[in-house]
Amino acid sequence: MRFLTLMEKLRVPLMIFPAVALICVLFFGGLTVGLGQSLGYFPAIGSYNLTFQYYSDVLTDSTFFESLWLTFRLALLSTVSSSVLAIGIAMVLRQSFKGSRFFTFMFQLSIPIPHLVAAAGIVLLVSQSGLTARIAYALGLINVPRDFPVMVFDRPGIAIQLTYLWKEVPFIGVVVLAVLQGVGPQYEEIARTLGANAWQRFRYVLLPLIMPGVLSTSIIVFAYVFSSYEIPLLLGVRYPTTLPVLAFKNYQDPDLSLRPQAMAMSIILTVIAVLLLVIYKRLAKYAVNS
Repeated sequence: MRFLTLMEKLRVPLMIFPAVALICVLFFGGLTVGLGQSLGYFPAIGSYNLTFQYYSDVLTDSTFFESLWLTFRLALLSTVSSSVLAIGIAMVLRQSFKGSRFFTFMFQLSIPIPHLVAAAGIVLLVSQSGLTARIAYALGLINVPRDFPVMVFDRPGIAIQLTYLWKEVPFIGVVVLAVLQGVGPQYEEIARTLGANAWQRFRYVLLPLIMPGVLSTSIIVFAYVFSSYEIPLLLGVRYPTTLPVLAFKNYQDPDLSLRPQAMAMSIILTVIAVLLLVIYKRLAKYAVNS
């Protein structure tokens, strides 16, 4: 009897154990291998002695800090602009109007589309030979398509941020919209009867309600953008490049002696990302409660 009771209590943990064990083995196994290589343990090149030399080489290279600043700037701008746009669009879509279901569907349409496909679409749309440049030329706004502003392979990373906006705004907006539709209009009506204007109702009623959803999704967005390499690799300039792209290039280099340095960059990137996420979460909560 006790055995059956014990097995009933352990039924759910035992069911999820294989999946959790596989994830832990793959994640912590890869992390352990990467940490070992970053410390110089790399038998493939005959290196067995542990050393912090590769971390020293990375942290004393000016290229590292240029890439780190670019990575942080892109992640912060993409996260903040995505969150603001998502809240604004969700506030509009929560209203009942003709065609609201269609616009809500179109708003969510980009969520399942891969980032690489989104990047290809942005190139076709905003490059100097893209659709927007051709329309501007046809309307006589520019003399030739090459007069169109450079938005792809540019130092500010406009195409990169447009790609992230197109993908991440719906991701955050769907959560915000679900929260707004779940709470209903009663809280706003109570605030309105107490004399609160539109801004006060948003600031003191709606924003605290939706902020947990905004925080959780924006943290995911920041972590993804900060560690993503494929979009900056495809749409960014060759120098300076983001830190994940720099680590990826060193990792892919035929010279295996660069692999430990790439792993050191990856470990540093992971630590910085975790620290920034903690700081971001605390600052966001402070901004809401103040």
